[in-house]
Amino acid sequence: MAELATPRLSPVTPPRSATVRERLLDRDSPIWRLDWIMLAAVAGLCVLGTVAVWGATKPGLIQAGDPPDTYLKKNILNIVIGVLIGFGAAIIDYRTLRAYTPIVYLASIGGLLAVFAIGTTINGSHSWIELGGGFELQPSEFAKVAVIVGMAMLLGEERDGETGPRTTDVVAALAIAALPMLLILLQPDLGTTMVMTFIVLGMIGMSGAPSRWLIGLLAVGLIGAFLVVKLHILKSYQLDRFKAFTNPNAHASSSSYEINEDLIAIGHGGILGQGLFHGSQTNGGFVPEQQTDFIFTVIGEELGFVGGAVVVFLTGVVLWRAMRIATRAEDAFGRLVAVGIVCWFGFQAFENIGMTLGIMPITGLPLPFVSYGGSSMFADMAGIGLLQNMHLRTQRL
Repeated sequence: MAELATPRLSPVTPPRSATVRERLLDRDSPIWRLDWIMLAAVAGLCVLGTVAVWGATKPGLIQAGDPPDTYLKKNILNIVIGVLIGFGAAIIDYRTLRAYTPIVYLASIGGLLAVFAIGTTINGSHSWIELGGGFELQPSEFAKVAVIVGMAMLLGEERDGETGPRTTDVVAALAIAALPMLLILLQPDLGTTMVMTFIVLGMIGMSGAPSRWLIGLLAVGLIGAFLVVKLHILKSYQLDRFKAFTNPNAHASSSSYEINEDLIAIGHGGILGQGLFHGSQTNGGFVPEQQTDFIFTVIGEELGFVGGAVVVFLTGVVLWRAMRIATRAEDAFGRLVAVGIVCWFGFQAFENIGMTLGIMPITGLPLPFVSYGGSSMFADMAGIGLLQNMHLRTQRL
């Protein structure tokens, strides 16, 4: 009797892990679902900012006998660190990050309080903490992110049968914003306070709260501005900036000088600019703080109207994509975070560019993604990371 043949089993081949190339080509990969239009616009702003920072600082560094690419290298390092921060803000589901909002908020308050204990004064504002090696930290930049996520957590609380936040939610959200705004105003940092005011108004308005809240907040803001002036909370140079803005020719002050020099620098640029490193106002050092607050004057003088228009266009693209993310968000928390970031970037860019053109008062606000500064770049990239986070997790693509 023939023996039954034992079937031979073919060896099982273990599943092969996808290569990096295959993951990149996979259309379902998160890499493909990023908002690349927004990222391209941010990259363009960073490149223009790096070029402008180099153009603003190289002449002075050469004159002082220092390496001419010092600020160039620091700015590139700031961008790299910022990208890593943005990546961290993007990879964890924003709905999970919501649970850590109280920690983020308390950390920002701790940073603002630390300024009064160990901070240093730069350009009249006691807003900085020295880290050594020529690096400083400005906690008020990160407070913007904390206020946005904190308010979104309270205003975006979803309840059955309710289309907007309750009165208690609005009051709690305003309290969340009031404490850091007060600490920042006491530094004093009027520019950041203005940005946060615009963030609060925008988020309250888009939360579905009754319009009486906006009217009341505007009234409180006007009264608060009056009290700030009367109680001498602002420094004399800050008041001079507002006086120079209303009538720059009537006040012989440093602020009037800054406004006039800004306009001269931008006017020199013409259509195509005088060329990188060839701006007469920039090389002469006539405009102060050109690598930070007045970086747009470098772009206007050395890259001309075309360079300035590109900055405005790319900023508009970032805001457009952020609003698109807000409209497609699947929950109120995500929508309000996106709205808060839009208000932040939009008002800060308008204020920075506007003050160089004489249509807004001078404040110490950097131009997002363009001005030199580690803290501002880190906070800006964190905002972009949060936007990408929500975009990745939106099902209605």
